[in-house]
Amino acid sequence: MNNTPILEMKKITKEFPGVKALNNVSFQVKEGEIHCLVGENGAGKSTLMKVLSGVYPHGEYTGDIIFGGKTQNFRGIGDSEKVGIAIIYQELALIPEMTVYENIFLGHEIKKGSIIDWNETIKRAGEMLKKVKLNVNLAEKVKDLGVGKRQLIEIAKALSKDVKLLILDEPTAALNEDDSENLLNLLRDLKTHGVTCVLISHKLKEVIKIADTVTVLRDGQTICTLDARKGEVSENVLIKHMVGREINNIYPKRETRQIGEVVLNVENWNAYDPNLGRSILKDVSFHVNKGEIVGLAGLMGSGRTELALSIFGNPAGYHINGEISMLGSKKRFRHPEDAISAGVAYVTEDRKGNGLILIQDVKQNITIANLKEIAIRSIVNDNAEVKVANEYKVSLNIKTPNVEQIVSNLSGGNQQKVSVGKWLFVKPNLLILDEPTRGIDVGAKYEIYTIMTKLVEQGMSIIMISSELSEILGMSDRIYVVSAGKIAGELAILDATQEKIMQLATNY
Repeated sequence: MNNTPILEMKKITKEFPGVKALNNVSFQVKEGEIHCLVGENGAGKSTLMKVLSGVYPHGEYTGDIIFGGKTQNFRGIGDSEKVGIAIIYQELALIPEMTVYENIFLGHEIKKGSIIDWNETIKRAGEMLKKVKLNVNLAEKVKDLGVGKRQLIEIAKALSKDVKLLILDEPTAALNEDDSENLLNLLRDLKTHGVTCVLISHKLKEVIKIADTVTVLRDGQTICTLDARKGEVSENVLIKHMVGREINNIYPKRETRQIGEVVLNVENWNAYDPNLGRSILKDVSFHVNKGEIVGLAGLMGSGRTELALSIFGNPAGYHINGEISMLGSKKRFRHPEDAISAGVAYVTEDRKGNGLILIQDVKQNITIANLKEIAIRSIVNDNAEVKVANEYKVSLNIKTPNVEQIVSNLSGGNQQKVSVGKWLFVKPNLLILDEPTRGIDVGAKYEIYTIMTKLVEQGMSIIMISSELSEILGMSDRIYVVSAGKIAGELAILDATQEKIMQLATNY
């Protein structure tokens, strides 16, 4: 790595109606380094990268972009790609029904005259996959691959464009720990081959592991740039700069810990997925007590989400047998409505796809699962809806000008709070949280953890599914480890360690 900047962004200001998303931001990346960009949701990280890549073209912002020593006026993504800038977003842009090799060269096809040269395409695609150390069938459809492999295909696609600066927006948000580590190792390898990387991430331990330099944004402004090689980067320092205050312990201390009666009891639970043609849950038995947080740990694909869905009225249509009881009474949930009526709520891992209606406003999203509560003769009472939404806006600290704000305009952390509010409004005894802090910043995580702590102190029971072992260990009272559709073991929190969890998680 040398000290010559490959990129300089000077005094960038970008405004949306009523909001100054970037305010005089300056950002410099040296050639050959891994430069991490951190900040709370809504700090301006993704907006800054969209300015750089041409998503927001020249003329829609003020300030200068200097790349490779030349001032750039990108009119679109095509212009930035021509000079060697590639951006990979959190929501991957692959076409599920197309093959691996078709996806890699989509948009910049290899041609002989006006006809695509498929032989050369397949050959070159194989070369790109070797660079990212991925061994898959080039003719396989992307929809049949896991999210970790899809992420590597996105990087292979970027490398096929002769990339000089690779920007990755939350690349490990949906990955398990093994896939995340593989990705970080790949970035280190790309660095040795002259590729400069900008990495946006909320996972601070990951940032500390890989960054040469870290820039912190807060409220659309550059707060500081820290040199990791000089020992300037630590978790406490990053948190302090990101949120403007110190958070010494991200996991709130519980004032009272009163574990009560068994709320949920599941025995000999089996599920068969007709779409996959195989069993996905095998003889699962576990219980959840009143006022406790039970963590479900395991690798991606272990069956944790499938277990949650099968309990929550089985919307995926699995073939199920086994017994389930709520507060000592046997139940049979044929539909999510049955589960809701019995006091069970489920906050999905995919808030944008399945959890929220992004084109509707905050109040509509909060009340949608329990409209009968605010309806008079089957007609929604608008005043009651606003009142309920404002109560949750205050109690969950949802940062929005008003409850008429469209949900897609909110930051990820605030969207997650709306998703939680929606299910709290059905007044459950048991709340299932599937990856509750995925893709949100450390300040928003702390707020979600605080909400969870208050709920269990009030007597609610929580099942928390998480791929972050530190989160499982920091928030749970007991832990069940799921492996290959079975409960591989139960750990009391005082006995639990990351090593014990991983040992059980890999015990197929």
